[in-house]
Amino acid sequence: QVHVTESGGGSVHAGGSLRLSCSASGSTNRDLSMAWFRQAPGAEREGVALAFSDGRIMYSDSVKGRFTISKDNAENTVYLEMNSLQPEDTATYFCAAYFIGNFYTPRHFFDPDQYRYWGRGTQVTVSS
Repeated sequence: QVHVTESGGGSVHAGGSLRLSCSASGSTNRDLSMAWFRQAPGAEREGVALAFSDGRIMYSDSVKGRFTISKDNAENTVYLEMNSLQPEDTATYFCAAYFIGNFYTPRHFFDPDQYRYWGRGTQVTVSS
């Protein structure tokens, strides 16, 4: 069993920054692919950024240039540096670990069903 824990959410004004952290611990002795998703009220869960175990990093178009994901492979910890936050970034941010999809099928990359373990989420609120 792998436990995923997020931290670092909060409330900021538009243009502000936040840094989220996520660690995956438990029954794992491998470098896990990890990703950040977010879900606003009434909306579907949306992929934001991912860091594959092979070193690839990807972002959704909505956050590209503003968010940066980084990963400590040895600790299975991933960070999400969020800059220039806007009200539309308001959501619960979830960390996912252990990608079970195909590493060469792009439609799998931000598909929530392709990740086995999830954290409970951390709230990010951006006011205008």
